[in-house]
Formats: sequence, C-alpha cells, structure tokens
Amino acid sequence: MRLRGRKGIRENLEEQKDLVILNPADYKGKWSELFGNDRPIHVEFGMGKGQFISQMSYRNKEVNYIGIDMYDELVRRASDKARSAWEPEGVETPPNLKLALANIEDILDVFEKGEVERIYLNFSDPWPKSKHARRRLTHPRFLDKYKEVLNSLGQIHFKTDSETLFEFSLNSFADYGLQMTNISLNLHRDGINEEHVMTEYEQKFMGKGMNIHRVEVIIGEQALAEYNASRLKKYRLTESTGKQDPEQN
Repeated sequence: MRLRGRKGIRENLEEQKDLVILNPADYKGKWSELFGNDRPIHVEFGMGKGQFISQMSYRNKEVNYIGIDMYDELVRRASDKARSAWEPEGVETPPNLKLALANIEDILDVFEKGEVERIYLNFSDPWPKSKHARRRLTHPRFLDKYKEVLNSLGQIHFKTDSETLFEFSLNSFADYGLQMTNISLNLHRDGINEEHVMTEYEQKFMGKGMNIHRVEVIIGEQALAEYNASRLKKYRLTESTGKQDPEQN
C-alpha cells in the first residue's frame, strides 16, 4: 500500500510533539509517565485516518488511547481528526491520546510486558490469499505479541467486514485457546448500534449494506476470571460443575 500525501508531511508531524510520537520505542514501559497518570491504556493497531481512536478518546476521558499506523500520511490525517474531535470542548490537544508512527510487527519494541489493557483491530487488511495468512493481524504469530503486551485485564476487540477474515480469526482465537464473547455476524442488524464508535470504513461498508462482524477476545487472567463469574451468574451455573443450579429453577 502506497499513500500519496502532501509535501512536508514529516515536518508537519515533527511539529506536533504534543500529539504525535515518531519514535514510540523511546516510551516502552513509560507510556503512563508520558500521559501523566496510571489510567488504562487502550491501543488501536492500524488506526487509518483516526476517526475511531479520536472519538473513543473524546467519549472515554478516563482511558488513555494510542493510535498506531505505519504510514506518515495516515498519522497526519489522524492528527486532524483528533484535534477536531475535541473542538466542542475548546481543547486543541486531546489530553488522553497519542498517535504513534510504528509497524505492528515491532510492537514488542514499543510496549513493555503488560503495559496495555485493550487492543482494537478494526477492518485490518484481510490478506485474502492463503500464502499471505501470516500477515493477517489475527494470525497466531501476532497473538503471541498481543498476549505479551496485554495486562491481567487484557482484551482484544476485533471488527471486520470480511467474512473470510472473520472465520479465520475465530478459528485462530479458538486454536490459541482464547475465550471469545459478544460475537456478532451483523453488528448493526437492527440499525446503527450507537454504543459502538464507527470507523470510516465501517460507515462506508454500512452504506453499501454490508454486514459488520465483531468479537471480543478475553486474554488477561483477571478479565477471564471476571468473565467466568458473570457467565456463571448469567446462565445460573454452579462453579464446581458448570451445570445449572437446580435451586434456581
């Protein structure tokens, strides 16, 4: 993929030190220090033009967000979206958002073990040819990296319009032994789901009547324990047997 952007993109990014991080490896293990607090860190890998991560930062001010992409022009466009998202409050620089220029292949150089609480994968390149399966961001070799950087509350939230990528991903998560929940084959079946911030691609695909597939993957030990507790309560199961509690019938 090649992007033709404006001249002077790198200079533009270098001038935005308050928002853009051009050498994210310098902050490995220090992201909380950069944000100036210990709030949870949520990261979007492959943020594109930045609509999702910008709106998430505005809606959820108690969370720190990092948007990552490997293309200068997309980081520049995302910086415009980020600043625009906060205009209603008269804020020029989002206080809980950083945009980083990095290759997802190198995330172990960017984040320390357990430094991230949630990873967003939105409309990643499906790499449809079988010979390119290793490039898919839900391939086990990437899951190894995600598991390393996620903490005890770690989760992955994945959305795609590609049915084949979704099937591949579900199998990849299952083969890896990960717990999946809130699986949807058509996220907006009953109309736009206002609980979910939409990406540019999502709006485009929705306009064409395409289904949006989504799943949440629970990885961290504490997150898994909390999920199991809620699952037992939801289905009125006993912890020891996993069978329905007869006293609650």
